[in-house]
Amino acid sequence: MRSRLFQAAAGVALAVAMIPAPAQAAPISLNLDPVGELVENALPAPPKPQTKPATTSTRIAKRTTQPTAVSSVVGTLAKAAATGTNGGGAPGARSTQKTLVLYDSTGAWSWLGEAYAVQTGNLVSHGSPYVMHPVGSYVAGEMSGYTGVIYIGSTYDEPIPVAFLDDVLAGSKPVLWMASNIWQLTARAPSFATTYGWNWVQYDFGTANTVRYENTDLGRNPLAAPSGLMITSITNPAIASAPAIATGSAAGPINWATKARNLTYIGEIPFSYVDHGDRYLAAADLISKVSNPTMADRKRALVRIEDVGPDADPNELRAVADYLKSQNVPFTIAVYPRYENPLGADNNGVPEAANLAQRPQVVSALRYMTQRGGTILMHGYTHQFGKAVNPYDGRSGNDFEFYTAHVDENDSVIYDGPVPGDSAAWMQGRINSATTAFALAGFAKPAIFEPPHYAASAVDYQVIQQNFGKRYDRGLYFGGYCPGGACGTGTPQYDKIYGQYFPYLVRDVYGSVVAPEAVGNVEPEPFNNHPARLPADLVKTANQLKVVDDGVASFFYHPYLGTGYLQQTVAGLKGAGYQFVSVGTLMAG
Repeated sequence: MRSRLFQAAAGVALAVAMIPAPAQAAPISLNLDPVGELVENALPAPPKPQTKPATTSTRIAKRTTQPTAVSSVVGTLAKAAATGTNGGGAPGARSTQKTLVLYDSTGAWSWLGEAYAVQTGNLVSHGSPYVMHPVGSYVAGEMSGYTGVIYIGSTYDEPIPVAFLDDVLAGSKPVLWMASNIWQLTARAPSFATTYGWNWVQYDFGTANTVRYENTDLGRNPLAAPSGLMITSITNPAIASAPAIATGSAAGPINWATKARNLTYIGEIPFSYVDHGDRYLAAADLISKVSNPTMADRKRALVRIEDVGPDADPNELRAVADYLKSQNVPFTIAVYPRYENPLGADNNGVPEAANLAQRPQVVSALRYMTQRGGTILMHGYTHQFGKAVNPYDGRSGNDFEFYTAHVDENDSVIYDGPVPGDSAAWMQGRINSATTAFALAGFAKPAIFEPPHYAASAVDYQVIQQNFGKRYDRGLYFGGYCPGGACGTGTPQYDKIYGQYFPYLVRDVYGSVVAPEAVGNVEPEPFNNHPARLPADLVKTANQLKVVDDGVASFFYHPYLGTGYLQQTVAGLKGAGYQFVSVGTLMAG
């Protein structure tokens, strides 16, 4: 029997994208501590922006007349496709929609622009296919080939083509603009305030820690405050409105999002320092309103039973299956088919190993679970790596399999990089070995994959895509993977690592359809600087998730916790209006 320390550690969720926004006052660490495991990967942040940007730009001239309608340009779409990623939509996305994602790509922090674009593209895929490339390569009339445009302003005073500014001001396509360089747009149109009914004022660096959207309070981590939040002033409420309001700053309520005519503006980068129930959810919903404005607003839920291997307790598995069956709740079972304990942890130093087929009672319990609505997914092969302490004790269910990590002196888990010998052939070998182990136990190869601890290298993710095409996790991504917007053509920079959770079904930049997990898991005790998380916390997050159209309240659960917490969570999600479905139903769109 594993100790509680390592049982709890086995279910840590790498979850959130907390890369620093390009507006920090001093060097700061990449920190995923509130929810995930990425902690204290030292990455200096660029300086914060000026409190009040210049009202004019030396690079563009003001227009003396309003822009004319956007015209089509021959060859524009072919050029855009050649300079960026043609991202496919997730199942259920609207094929008649197509979104253009533009991002900043200059300066020392250009990799952040790429990272924000990756996260945006992942979210866009729920509603439509998309093309992603730097704003600097935009050509006149390009947006005429799209149903909506999203621009992420992550670099202060990025050189933005006048053609893009003029096409935005023409007003023929919905545009979502995030963070910086809004002053370039307003400088291009002397009558901007009259036409749109609002204007920017200056950055606020106060502790605006709550964003209210759709009558729901969402969190904003204090670490995001130094990055700045642009204050806007609505001068004509008949034209402009504020879909979301930030509070908590000494400056008073701030329009976190401002909307008028074809333009919606978010006053910050909503991907930095993200927690459960974060204002990131408001951004995800606003993104989906561009990618598919007719999005269905289903409220569905998923539950995944986590870290089940040959060492599982069959009675615990049966009890979980009986309860979920009694509630007509379909579920997923994350199974690693080989148990390894090479260092003999909690076994007097005596090594242990067993394939699933060597544990007939566990096999029987798994069959029992599938007969009661369970779907098995492949949760790696051994859920650990060789004889390494990676980072706990080398034992299956505790350690990482496809990425190296260690616990530092502050009791935080630090991600180090791909495992020694990582390659496409090595990863394929792990999948082949797992497939064989499942077959020897009488199970077909699962159709869905989940990397242990949600961590793998870019190469591993590519092999997972080739073998499965489907994952159920929170994605891990790397700077340099999408140079110029062309994902998969660059060399991943493993010192520039970021995670992302999804509130709905997506197809991510690795090409895989990803079932979301945005609610987290029950952890009765704090560990590795992660706070305890009880059913009430999961239900609160699920209620906040309701601001997202078509949001999925998905959580995972460890069977060693018994069924009490599981009952509370399932009842709470049902009470919040969610309907449990199978992962197969969800992945069908």
